[in-house]
This record gives sequence, structure tokens and C-alpha cells, in this order.
Amino acid sequence: FCNAGLLELSLGKFRNVLLNQTNPVEAVIRNIASNVTVIIFQVHAQQSDVVISFDKNPSVNSSGTGADKGLVSILRPQQSVCTWYLRSLDASQVFSTAISIPYMEKDPIPGGCNLEFDLEVDPNIYLDYTLVDIHIKFAPANLGYSRGANPPSCDSGTGQNSRWRLRYDVYQYFLPENDLSEMVLMSHIRKMSEVQSIRANGVKMLTLTTDDKTNVYFSSLPGQGVIYNVIVWDPLWNTSAAYVPVHTYACSFADLVDNCSSLSKLSTKVFFTAFAVLGLFTCFFGHRFWKTDLLFVGFIFTGFFFFVFITRVTGLGYDVRLILTAVAGIIGGLFLVASWWRFGSVLLCMFIIGLVLGFLFSSVVFFTPLGDYRVFRDDVVFWVTFSSVALMIPVLFVGCPRILNILASGIVGSYAVILAIACYVYTSLAYITLNLLRRVLNDYFSRAYTNVPFQTNDFIILSVWTVLALSGVTVQLRRERSEVPFPPHPYLTWKRERERRSTNVLDPSHHIPPLRERIHNKLLHIKELFQKEQPAGERTPLLL
Repeated sequence: FCNAGLLELSLGKFRNVLLNQTNPVEAVIRNIASNVTVIIFQVHAQQSDVVISFDKNPSVNSSGTGADKGLVSILRPQQSVCTWYLRSLDASQVFSTAISIPYMEKDPIPGGCNLEFDLEVDPNIYLDYTLVDIHIKFAPANLGYSRGANPPSCDSGTGQNSRWRLRYDVYQYFLPENDLSEMVLMSHIRKMSEVQSIRANGVKMLTLTTDDKTNVYFSSLPGQGVIYNVIVWDPLWNTSAAYVPVHTYACSFADLVDNCSSLSKLSTKVFFTAFAVLGLFTCFFGHRFWKTDLLFVGFIFTGFFFFVFITRVTGLGYDVRLILTAVAGIIGGLFLVASWWRFGSVLLCMFIIGLVLGFLFSSVVFFTPLGDYRVFRDDVVFWVTFSSVALMIPVLFVGCPRILNILASGIVGSYAVILAIACYVYTSLAYITLNLLRRVLNDYFSRAYTNVPFQTNDFIILSVWTVLALSGVTVQLRRERSEVPFPPHPYLTWKRERERRSTNVLDPSHHIPPLRERIHNKLLHIKELFQKEQPAGERTPLLL
């Protein structure tokens, strides 16, 4: 650990350093071996930008600024010492870690054919994020060469003797969930800095050729730390080199509201907590309380499409859209209940219930690595496949609607509880449906890779979901096995009961006065309670 003005480094070794704005730290490496031709020096901080430069007074073409920055030093013949300068942009001290990584003459040079960014040779990965996706881009690499030689031309041809033979493997690494500490980041970013450790710890998401654009999109996971890096590979020499890793939490540490520590809005917590209460009731009692089940399913069905509609066509704020969605969902649920009461169409209700379960099932399918297959980048292929999988559920269970309803109420109702948990504790299971919503709302989300972490926290919450779903389905199957599959048509039952009372004079209900007369009599009775007792006049005692 160093906080003085001089930082002595060894090749391949990390050193922690405290940086400030006023006194630059001089980083030095001595006794560099003669077979080393290139050194990539890099420094990492959690949230504050640092300046790394070749000179004590940095210029645009000789320095880089950011939380994850690096410089490439092309060594001259006989050179055995390298020097860089570090300082922070913040007035307070910034904790950072630095490393220098050596490469030989046959190793490719990351960013060696840079034409887009300020540095002549730029090994950095540039990252931008929104609440929806993360975009990384980097400069193409060049072939390695010996000390003192001229670098290979970047545009001399596209054959196997040029940089066009290089391949780029993009890696992703997730930090531990619900952990935003600096020390955790620094310890894990070391696993994504050198070629061997990147391959051992990271997940390879894709491979790019020189014909592809050197930019990639990923789905955004606010509050979840993730590290990206790129390994450039020379297939002729079977040599590799790593770019400078970059990290993000897809959120701001500095914001007072909706920062990395408190991402869920109050309105979101209230909405999904109430939704979870209804879902938990439906999970265990949905089939018995048939109208409540219809209200729950109608709320989901109507609320989802209404939220998509108002988000697409209006510029309303999130809280307003959420309130309107809740109102629309309640109206949709009541409409489904009213439709059942008036027409008694079990087939229509079961189709909607099966469709909701099918959409959840299809979302789970595309939540797996299957969803990142290149063929599903095409929106037509994706939506046709997604809809086919979703429609498969109501078709398969068309002959056993009671089982379909119990399965839907148990699985969907328990998932509502998981969504509520996600408002308070990070879990990747929320992205089962959130990624679907993102794809509906954003035209370009199809280009994003949707891989998510699955760690201890997710296994625990997945177990909770499984136990709730199995318990709800089992309880309902045991309770309803001796009951009629569905309640009778309520409107026809009401009509038959009314006709029976009007024709059967022996039925006591036949002699019940009309509703208007009963209300009038009740009001008269209440009025009498407040009347004073009137005197009966003079009373004469009886004479014996």
C-alpha cells in the first residue's frame, strides 16, 4: 500500500495506492527484461475518476481519465525503466489499485490500431450505461512486433499476415450480489486483468472477428457490480493479450435518491407489496375463491399491456404511470369477474389464465442461456417463438381446466412474492419478466446480451419460490379433489332462484317483502327509536 509520491512497481503485481488532486504519484518499474516489448499500466478506482499519464503535466494525447484506465508503453531498445504519473480529480483521497502487465513481441497489442479515441495506442474499454442496457466499445488491436521495429500497418490488407486475423473474446464477471464495498471490487478486478485469470474466472459471452464492430451491448443490472474485459487472440502465433478491465454498477453512488444503495422507488415497493399479498392469497386459495383468482389474473393481463401502451405513447413520469397501471389493472380484473358473472364462460377465463402462465413460462425459457442465441436477435424470430411457447400452455391443458387454474394460481401467485422481495433485496429472478418488458418497450434491446448472475442469494429465493408454488398447488389439489371443478354460472343461478321464489308459494322466501318495502320499514323502525314517549293523559286509580 502506498500513499507517498513514489510508487515502486513490479511486473504483474498489484499495488494499492491513495491518490489526491494536488500531489501526483510517480509510478516506476525498473529492471525490465529485454524480451518484454510492451507494458500495459492500469489503475482502478471504484467510483472516482483518476488521471493516468506519461508526463507530469498531462495532455490529451498522453493521458487518460476515468475509474478504469490504462496506458500502453512501447519499449525502445535497451529501455529498462518505465514511468507514469497518477492523480485523482477529487479533492479527497481516492483509494485505487495499480498493476503493470508485460507482453512479448509475438503478443498482439490491444488498441494498437486505434482511430477513434485520443491515445495513439488505446487499450481501454469505454463503457456507457442506462437503466436498460450497457454499451462497451474498444479500439482494434494490432499485431505484436519487436523493440525498435516499425509497427505493422493497420490497413495494408486483410490477409493472414495482417491484423485482420485477430479474434476478440468478450468476457463478463459478476461481483458478489448486494456488496458495494471498495475492497471487494479491488480483489475481484485482479481476477479480470491478466489473460489466464480472465479465462479461469470470467464467462465468455461472444467472439468478434475484425470484420465485426468492436462494440457490444448487455442488459443493465442496476446495483449489481459487473466487470468486462476483452482478450485479443492471434491464431497464427497462438498468443493473447488483455485490454484494461472496466467495471460498472449501472447506478450512481452520488445521487441522494435512487442511488446504488436504494434503487427501488417507494411507489414500486408499495405496488409490488400489495401485489404480493394478493398473489400469496391466490397461491393457496385461488381456485376456491374463483372471483379473486379472476381479479388477480385480470389485473396482470390488463396492467401489463396498459403499462406498455402508456409508456410507448406518453411522456408521463414513472410514478404516474404506475398509479394509472394499478387503476387499469383493477378495472381489468373487475371486468373479467363481471364477464364471468354475466356469461359464465369458463373457456374464455381459462384461456386468459393459461396465457398468463404461458407468458411466465416462456419468459423463464428465454431467461436461460437460450435467450442469448444470435438467432433471437431478430425480433420476428423472437416474438414468434415466444408467443408459440406461451400459447402452448393453454393448448396443452385445454382438457383439464381445473388443473391449469391451480397451476397458474400457484406458480404465478408465488412469483408475485418474488417480485416484492426484489424491491428490497437484489435478486436476478426479477429479470425473468423485466427483460421481457424491456424488449417490449425498447426497440434496440434485442442487441443486448441478457446474462445475469446466479449466486447464493438467488438460490435461496429460488427455493422460496419453489416451496411456495409446490405448497400452493398441493394444498389446492387436495382441497378441491372432491369438489365440483368450477362454481356454477352465477347469472343463470340467480335467474333460476328468482323464478323459483316467484312461483313457489310454499318457499318462505316467497313471502319476503320487496326490497323497497323492507328498506322503508327499517327506516320507520329506526325513526321510532328517536321519538319521545307521549303522555297517555290523566290516570284514575281503580276504586275498590
